[in-house]
Amino acid sequence: MKPRFISTRIPVLIGLLFLCACNGQTKNSAGDYVYKQGDPNGIGKWYMGREIAHVMGFQGMNWLERPEREEEENTAILLKNMNIKPTDIIADIGAGSGYHVFKMAPMTKRGTIYAVDIQDEMLEALRAKREARNIENIKIIKGSEKSVNLPVNSVDKVLMVDVYHEFNYPKEMIASIKNALKPKGKLFLIEYRGEDRTVPIKELHKMTEAQAVKEMKAAGLTLQRNDANLPWQHCMVFSKE
Repeated sequence: MKPRFISTRIPVLIGLLFLCACNGQTKNSAGDYVYKQGDPNGIGKWYMGREIAHVMGFQGMNWLERPEREEEENTAILLKNMNIKPTDIIADIGAGSGYHVFKMAPMTKRGTIYAVDIQDEMLEALRAKREARNIENIKIIKGSEKSVNLPVNSVDKVLMVDVYHEFNYPKEMIASIKNALKPKGKLFLIEYRGEDRTVPIKELHKMTEAQAVKEMKAAGLTLQRNDANLPWQHCMVFSKE
């Protein structure tokens, strides 16, 4: 009788284990994040209905510094949108090799630019450029996947260019950024327009305004405006107020 009892339940147990394994692959969640298969350009991790994209590594540094970037992104207009003042303290999160950092530094001669990145190779490139150009108002900060590692209420403006969609922990990162912003600080979120299929960028490396607003609102940030004067990107301005 004992062998027959065990044998009748083995298929049931196997079925239950298979069901649990399948659910783990498609619906397993840890707090605010869901893990499931998705786009090949994504990491299989989802936040508020959006799959997080793979990080562009330091190997793409030359692409960040490409000559046609100004024409494609119109950085000069972006910097005008930021209304940068000589005394501003600005953090460029995901600064990479410093494409925007070294444009903003001369505009903030009595202020500071924090160049924040998590990749050592990017940080080394930033240091080399800073030394070669003898610029004193750039501070290089190594961030982590969950923190920008900046002091509380320390920055007037935060700039994130085509990087937020790659954060492994967007909720924690935005909380850290909000913590670093001064009470009336502004977050400039620059992302390729997800609503526009003509923008020649992979879908997971774009964001819609609606998705960005949803995620920022959850963090306690309010959209003040979205400057529609860049060729391919949103220029969304969020406030702590």
